[in-house]
Amino acid sequence: QVQFVESGGGLVQPGGSLTLSCAASGFAVDYYAIGWFRQAPGKEREGVSCIMNSDGSTYYVDSVKGRFTISRDNVNNTVYLQMNSLKPEDTAVYTCVTTLGSSYFRRGIFNSWGQGTQVTVSS
Repeated sequence: QVQFVESGGGLVQPGGSLTLSCAASGFAVDYYAIGWFRQAPGKEREGVSCIMNSDGSTYYVDSVKGRFTISRDNVNNTVYLQMNSLKPEDTAVYTCVTTLGSSYFRRGIFNSWGQGTQVTVSS
């Protein structure tokens, strides 16, 4: 059974940093493409970043390029999202997902997902 435990969310001031963790069980994190999407109140969900199982290549939505970094730890079966230079518009619930690849991720087609973790960027 595929399960995720997401952690690392919280309240941070603009310009600050957070690292989100997605600890997976029931499968190996290098078996699927794994990513994070976010959804803020009143807004559509947005695919933030994804790391491919095939070659470890990554995808980032334009709004986070240069600020966020996704990585995968196969030993600990965990995927991380390092978020730097956070902005108030990054405030959302961030959810870890598995998907079949970047084209599926960008279209919001996911195999499984976690419960999400809240990120709030505010002074």
